[in-house]
Amino acid sequence: MPSPNEYDNVPMLPVSATSSSRTSPGNTSSTIDVFENSTVVLGYTDPVGTQRRPPLVKMSDPLASTRSTVPPFTLPPGGSFDSGTSDSSLHNALDEDDAKGWDRRFATYADKYLPKIRNPHSKHAQIWTKFFVLSCLLSIFADPLFFFPIEVYKKDMCMRIDWRTTNALVAVRSLTDVLFGVNILLQFRWAYVAPESTVVGAGQLVVDPIKIASRYYRGNFFLDLFIVLPLPQILLVGVIPQHLGTSWANSTKNLLRFVVLVQYIPKLHRLFPLLAGQTPKGFIVESALAKFFINLLTFMLAGHVVGSCWYLFGLQRVNHCLRDACGNSGYECKQLIDCGREKNSQILQAWRRNVSANACFQEDGFHYGIYWKAVNLTTNTTVWYTRYSYSLFWGFQQISTLAGNQVPSYYFGEVLFTMIIIGLGLLLFAFLIGNMQNFLLSLGRRDMEMTLRRRDVEHWMSHKRFPKDIRKRVRDAERLNWNATRGVNEELLFENMPDDLQRDIRRHLFAFLKKVRIFSKMDEPILDAIRERLKHKTYLNDSIILHRGDLVKKMVFIVRGKMESTGEDGSSTTLLEGDVYGEELLTWCERSSLNPDGTRIRMPSKGLLSNRDVKCVTNVEAFSLSVADLENVVTLFPTLEIPKES
Repeated sequence: MPSPNEYDNVPMLPVSATSSSRTSPGNTSSTIDVFENSTVVLGYTDPVGTQRRPPLVKMSDPLASTRSTVPPFTLPPGGSFDSGTSDSSLHNALDEDDAKGWDRRFATYADKYLPKIRNPHSKHAQIWTKFFVLSCLLSIFADPLFFFPIEVYKKDMCMRIDWRTTNALVAVRSLTDVLFGVNILLQFRWAYVAPESTVVGAGQLVVDPIKIASRYYRGNFFLDLFIVLPLPQILLVGVIPQHLGTSWANSTKNLLRFVVLVQYIPKLHRLFPLLAGQTPKGFIVESALAKFFINLLTFMLAGHVVGSCWYLFGLQRVNHCLRDACGNSGYECKQLIDCGREKNSQILQAWRRNVSANACFQEDGFHYGIYWKAVNLTTNTTVWYTRYSYSLFWGFQQISTLAGNQVPSYYFGEVLFTMIIIGLGLLLFAFLIGNMQNFLLSLGRRDMEMTLRRRDVEHWMSHKRFPKDIRKRVRDAERLNWNATRGVNEELLFENMPDDLQRDIRRHLFAFLKKVRIFSKMDEPILDAIRERLKHKTYLNDSIILHRGDLVKKMVFIVRGKMESTGEDGSSTTLLEGDVYGEELLTWCERSSLNPDGTRIRMPSKGLLSNRDVKCVTNVEAFSLSVADLENVVTLFPTLEIPKES
């Protein structure tokens, strides 16, 4: 094995052809001898490390052969998002056996009327997805509002529909249905990543229109088609007005309530995966604020649905009471339950005086149970948003208290609804408490790591039998280092980032570098190389950083704190934030590795000696640059020149 100094005469970088033609071996040897037999004394700076790094070898094709050029998603041969597939080529691509499949025949038919294939990860696709999710949010909040246009007119003891509010809700629902329909069409034109291609290597985007359409057709197509059907609009505008005052009026109203609820559940099923980021095209919810709003939205939606159903079921109980009163009246009065359908004033006056009908609006006249306040709400309030706001409050209250203040009647539907409220409240509390616990654990994870590290350090010091003064200094150093870094391993974070992002972050963190005189006029590539080699350091108060006569081993850039440098004559200099000590080390490295003819050689093993003492006046946070790193920078840039003082 060669001795450590055997290769001291070997240049760190190969000399170029032009330089080598002017350099003689004798000159190189004499230059090395001069450095080997001399010791340089320096005012203050850093140590020359004995560790030598291997020389930098130039590559004919830098980094090109070591970087992967495989994109995150690849296209199959001949696949392109810009060139659509013509109808004739699609039909020719289908053989007779595949054409027999009804799903593929449908896909082929749909392909004729749809645009070109699009990448679901493109910018426009992401914008559309966000817009579509917002429209779905509007839809799921608007659907339960279809219950509130129905109200009870207490004077005539009948039920009526607020058509102005109804028309507004129909317009909103129709708009969201149109957007949902557009999204259905886009599903036939959004490429997808083949699952089998993600096992090894990059995922391959499937751009075949037939495969895309067939996949969606066998997936959520029928569910989406059912969601987008305008059934509530058809019932409200076309069916219910034709049957008011007839025996089918109650059935059509019940059908409307059933349709809204049945379409509501699959709509929630399709929305929440997008909102929670569980699909390739969904949102990515990472921040604590975003998660807070997701939890708040979930709680609001639950209160919204419960309050709306409570109002709806209250109307149904009023309708039930009025029909019972009509059945006991002895005359035909079912058409009177729907306002404006009876033209006979005598029958209307008799219905207004009906004792059983009037009892429907008295607390003791009918067993309303938990719906009594809903009855008062719908009979005494004519503004729909007042009815909605109180219903929303009631829903929040019951979910928060698990319906603890409600006593239902013996009606089975009412008992079942109360049980559902209790179960939903328990699920929401478990969901919210679990999320809150995870959030608090994430906040306290760093504190837990700090506690565990302190315990490990205490066990280590106890095992090694450290004296009390050293133990105190170790504890202070650990606490100072933790406060400076917050337990974050910056080097590990940098490893997972792109090179250009690392460079920009270092330029931001080490902006102070350009304020140092010797670095102020250097080119950015040289400064970037220096920034890559800076190491974070913390020093305790009263720590001696450098003694007089010690080797200068590093340059130190002060970021926070105060140091004091004392010379041989007793003169002192205060070093504050933005100052640096040991900057002469770079000048020495540059000059000691330079031959008179301008060629670079390997620097000698001896270093610089300091004639000053450097001491910390306060706790100091700094960045250091070792001699080995300085050597590497000097040899990496042969044309490096240190600015001279003016």
